[in-house]
This record gives sequence, structure tokens and C-alpha cells, in this order.
Amino acid sequence: MKKFLALMLTFVVASAFVAGCGGDKAATKKEAAKKIVVGLDDNFPPMGFKNEKNEIVGFDIDMAKEAAKRLGRPVEFKAIDWSSKEAELKSGRIDVIWNGLNITDERKKNMLFSNPYMEAKQLIFVPAGSPVKGQADLAGKVIGIQSASTAEQNLENDKAFAGTLKDVKKYPDCIAAMMDMEAGRVDAIITDEIVGRYYMEKKPGKFIALEKPVGPVGNFGIGFRLDDKALQGDVQKVLDEMKKDGTSAKISKQWFGADIVK
Repeated sequence: MKKFLALMLTFVVASAFVAGCGGDKAATKKEAAKKIVVGLDDNFPPMGFKNEKNEIVGFDIDMAKEAAKRLGRPVEFKAIDWSSKEAELKSGRIDVIWNGLNITDERKKNMLFSNPYMEAKQLIFVPAGSPVKGQADLAGKVIGIQSASTAEQNLENDKAFAGTLKDVKKYPDCIAAMMDMEAGRVDAIITDEIVGRYYMEKKPGKFIALEKPVGPVGNFGIGFRLDDKALQGDVQKVLDEMKKDGTSAKISKQWFGADIVK
């Protein structure tokens, strides 16, 4: 009887162990298949924007799709209010911010970052024929910037320069600012080089980019929740693979005509 009871106890323990392992494997499989929700400003070409078919496309979109494919996970792109991006990420409504996001010390307090994947310059854009040839010429002028952008942070950090301006108009996205400048409501805008130059190509002869950057030259990175080191590590691993096998270069050339991925 004692041998029988001991045998039954061993069987029960072994069954529980197997069930537990099966549960762990199931949980791991479920986690691997979990959808990655990417938050973005969907009016930030060529990184992420809506085309004529109302589809979200862009360099960052193609990169995120390829990364998710390699991870075996579905991906969803969700347009967000850019000024509330940290809150969207922290709340869990999105899993990553992948949209030409500058890596800054202030943002590092609220999110994890991938390694930098592209340089980020803030340039001054003016209408063709403008007398503005440099930052000093903006004194007494009205400029446009995107709310909660690097341009806004640079202005907050450079009180002396900000104090010379007549007015600063803030917009929900860079394209709205460019359109207002085209309409003559602002004298210049300060925005990311990539989006400004992309818009310039759509309006040949309308605008000029001043080559000297405003503020420090930064880097674009992907933002993750502070406690989501697993996803950060998984995404970084496939990004490294994409760089090594030439996939990121191919995507870059499609959007920029050159490999500008770091």
C-alpha cells in the first residue's frame, strides 16, 4: 500500500510538472504572437503618413513591418496625439513609439530607447526669396513649430534666441506648419530635416532649407515603456539583423535615395 501511495504521489507531481511546463510554453507562445501596437504621428512624411488611399506608409512603417515579421508578431499602427505620446505609451494603449522620435535625456526619464538608427537635424525652412539667411535673421519674425517636438524643446532651452522672435505658432504636425508658411502666415518654420525636405520636393521652387542646424544634432530611436526591456531587446536584435543583411539599407534607398541608416 505504501509503495502504491508513493507511486501515485510521484505520478501526481509529475503530471503537475508537465502541465506547468505546458502552461509556460503556451504562455510563451501567446506572448510571442501578441500584437505590437505602434504609436505615431500619421502626418510625418516620409517616416509615417497617410497616402492617397488613406493607408499609413513610410520609412518607419516599412521598418516596423519587417521587424514584426521577423519576430513572428502582428503589428498595428495607431495614430496618436504627438503631444501625449508619453502618456499613450505609459498607459499601454501603444507598445512603442516608432516615428522619427528624437532620443533626449528628458525622454529617457519616461521611456526606454533602441540604439540610434538615424541622425536628426532641425533646420530652418523659409519661402523662396525670403531675406532670412540664418538663425539671426529670424529676429522679429513669426515662426512655426510642431507642438511637443524637438524644435519646441530647443526653443525652451535657448531663451536668448526665443526672446528675439516676434511670435511662435504651434501646430499639431509639421505639414500644417509648412502649409501655413506657404499661405504667408509665418515667416519660417523649424522642423526635422527629413520632413521639411520631403515637403520641399512636393512643392518644387516654393521653399528653401537653410543648411546650418538649429540646436544640437540628435538621433532618432524607437521608444518603449520603461518596464518593457523584453520587447526592446527583441526589436533591437532584429534591427541589428536587418542592418547586417542589407534590408534596412534597401528600405532607406526606397525612401531617401541613399542608405542613411546608422
